[in-house]
Amino acid sequence: MIAGRLRQSGALSMAKSIARTVTSFERSNGSERSGAVSSSAKGSSAATATRPGIGAMPSSLAPGMASSEPLRAAVAEPRSGAGGRLSRSTVAAVSATISAFISNTATTAMMTAIVSGILAAIDESAAAGDDRPAHPRFATGLLLCVAFAASIGGLATPIGTPPNVIGLAFIRAELGVDISFFEWCLVGVPVTVVLVTTAVAVLAWMFPAGVDRLPGVAALVQAERGRMGGWTTAQRSTALAFGTTVALWVVPGLVSLLLGSRHTWSIWLAARIPEGVAALAGALLLFVLPGDRRPDGGRPRALAWREAAGIDWGIILLYGGGMALGELAFTTGLAGAIGRGLTGWLPPAAGDAGLIAATALVAVLTSEFTSNTASANMVVPVAIALAQASGGNPLVAGLAATFASSLGFMMPVSTPCNAIVYGSGRVPLRAMMRSGAVLDVVGAVVVTLAMIAVGRAWPAG
Repeated sequence: MIAGRLRQSGALSMAKSIARTVTSFERSNGSERSGAVSSSAKGSSAATATRPGIGAMPSSLAPGMASSEPLRAAVAEPRSGAGGRLSRSTVAAVSATISAFISNTATTAMMTAIVSGILAAIDESAAAGDDRPAHPRFATGLLLCVAFAASIGGLATPIGTPPNVIGLAFIRAELGVDISFFEWCLVGVPVTVVLVTTAVAVLAWMFPAGVDRLPGVAALVQAERGRMGGWTTAQRSTALAFGTTVALWVVPGLVSLLLGSRHTWSIWLAARIPEGVAALAGALLLFVLPGDRRPDGGRPRALAWREAAGIDWGIILLYGGGMALGELAFTTGLAGAIGRGLTGWLPPAAGDAGLIAATALVAVLTSEFTSNTASANMVVPVAIALAQASGGNPLVAGLAATFASSLGFMMPVSTPCNAIVYGSGRVPLRAMMRSGAVLDVVGAVVVTLAMIAVGRAWPAG
């Protein structure tokens, strides 16, 4: 939990720094239009800072993280000039990968700033007459690609998005099933890959670039590389803490898979390195590893306590309060009563497949009009109770509701990711609703099929 908070606040600071870099680049090229776009992206990033759970990144880490070359180069360098499909695929892959480990909102803020710089470079090159301009719809599709991929990427790991944590807590408390980090990834990663691939294909079809190559991107990469140096001490420290945390999360599950869950090493690792211990170890490393040298010659740690204290820890109360309400729904019998009442709505021959499909559909629809966190808190307990009342598999029903709670794509209010790209001014509401509706249906189908496969591998009882 602590490591997750630190990573989220780090991404926000990175987003702000990248937005400043993009704005500087646009101003140096004198593009009034692109400057407006970058300001909108930067405003969206700054607005994200007021959201619960996203605090301020230590100043010792922010400059170094913002100058990280691999991220910007991976997004903005489709060789010297590539078509829109490759750019969409690259943006989607980077967004989903980052979002698997840090806040979806912070990922979108960061990637929107980067993509705005890329779009500005394309517009400038076309305005100068160097190349034929890309279709205006391409900008819409690229920004939607950021938002959708960031929302989907959170499904890959248990820590990727709050609904995952909430759903796992309900499953552990009500069913006594403890799903490890690695076991979740065995399901989450394939689902993420399928959905991201589908999103790229849908957006490429609905919002084509209209040109064979995208101008101006190579010049942007060259200019940015000229500003970037090597990795700083703070960056190396952060990367080491992050890598250590992920390794501690993954290794116990991997050892259990290779040696068997009853092997001595598997039992020892599971007992002594649970996910919470791994997260705390990564957070503590930031208090120990060195940061960047100060102008006065001092060498602070990568994270100081006064900076950690500035993180908005109140978000934990939000998640805890929701889980407490769900627990009360079970202990008071409310969830069971709702579950028994809803069984009459299911066809007699629906079986687990019908139950999973209904659960996924309800979770998707709920997430369109409420936050993902609220959707998970409302739907997961009811889905478990419904499965218990109808004689179905409550584990796959709970998992289906958990996964589907993160699949709100149609409305700007569905997720902060959608709101950020909508605020850029390049994404019309109708375009978001049309593409989001397609992905809502595809997402519900993919989650249903995935949970049916999980139910066969992990039957009830």
